[in-house]
Amino acid sequence: MAECVLDGPGPMMHSRPILIQGGVAAHRCHAADGDRTIKYGALRNILMSDEAYRLTRRGLGGLAAAALLAGPVQAQGAKGTPVRVGLMLPYSGTFAQLGESITAAFELHLAERGGQLGGRPVTVIKLDDQSDPAAAPQNVNRLLNREKADVLVGTVHSGVVMALVQAAREKGVPLIIPNAGNVAASRELCSESVFRTSFSNWQPAYGMGRALAATGVKRAAWVTWDYAAGKESGEGFRDGLKAGGAELIQVLALPFPETNFQPILAQLPGLGIEAVGAFFAGGGAVQFVRDYAAAGLRDKLPLCGSGFLTEGTLTAQGAAAEGVRTALHYGDGLEVPKNIAFRKAFRDKAGRDADVYAVQGYDAAQLLGTGLDAVKGDLDADKALFAAMRGARIDSPRGAFTLSAGHNPVQNIYLREARGGSNQVIGVAAEALADPGTGCKLT
Repeated sequence: MAECVLDGPGPMMHSRPILIQGGVAAHRCHAADGDRTIKYGALRNILMSDEAYRLTRRGLGGLAAAALLAGPVQAQGAKGTPVRVGLMLPYSGTFAQLGESITAAFELHLAERGGQLGGRPVTVIKLDDQSDPAAAPQNVNRLLNREKADVLVGTVHSGVVMALVQAAREKGVPLIIPNAGNVAASRELCSESVFRTSFSNWQPAYGMGRALAATGVKRAAWVTWDYAAGKESGEGFRDGLKAGGAELIQVLALPFPETNFQPILAQLPGLGIEAVGAFFAGGGAVQFVRDYAAAGLRDKLPLCGSGFLTEGTLTAQGAAAEGVRTALHYGDGLEVPKNIAFRKAFRDKAGRDADVYAVQGYDAAQLLGTGLDAVKGDLDADKALFAAMRGARIDSPRGAFTLSAGHNPVQNIYLREARGGSNQVIGVAAEALADPGTGCKLT
């Protein structure tokens, strides 16, 4: 596997051509973190202009790669030529850790496969999208038109991913979404070239609603930010409650990313409800869980939510999160043989424990490998490639899953409880759950 990353601000990365051996050029990137040698097909020219050295995080969103493929134009499926995979993920800002986890796990599976998928070497091109929807179209165009990416993998932010979905739909380029959960990608905007290895926003919240109803709760409220992920999760929570004979009484929302929760918390005791569900993530989730406990609501109105309420936030939430139940397609203590091996391998590579984002990145590489193996690396055989990916059964650390007609995972949603700093799996909230796929015309 080859990679080269131009990292924006900081010590400038530079590059120079080195010895060509066996008809394959090598190109060495020099950066503060040391040298990495990259092999490409024969290089026609290398970007050595002043403009290339002035690339900034603002201008290119941390664009990866410093060289152009050259030599005679070859068919995409030519043996020995690399499959160029563009990873468009956040490597800076609030969601940087998520992007790094996805990338490390994607690379882990490539390493397990000897750096090849479908009999062809893989070149990874990393681009920092900074979770900026406004820059997304330019970043996608750069990967496709300048970096000649054959496959796109991205991203975390639901607003950013729509530019990737549009490009995949219009150009037929394979896209694998390793996180962003906006439902449109597997519903009305579904496409034969768009796949997801994560979740739809609807899925975890549906599982939580159904699990809550199973405890005997009949009336609940939903609290979230007023944006797409919060709204779509709320719809899942509502549907899950309804499936269990319960009712969503009220949705309370505040503008994203506001964290003054006091006015909303003050309303909850007067709603005539028995429990509260919530969708927040990151720092907002930390603040909400703390404020909820400080308001004295924990013992009066049990708090639950989509898994991101406590995913990666338990240390900061401390005792306030203890006992909070959430639903997600992954959790701690999941005794799946694949998971045990994966967690060890990921820790050895990344120096930290795997999380749900790492699982999704690992499975993105697995799904791509399934497709490329089926066509022996021939990306021109796109119909067969997409059919193989659609029919895949992925042996995932979360447990095996398949894909729905809209190319979204059909997967277990686990019920988890925050205990001693971990999200312990205590049951299955919804088994083999598929997103409804409303509006998707694929069959």
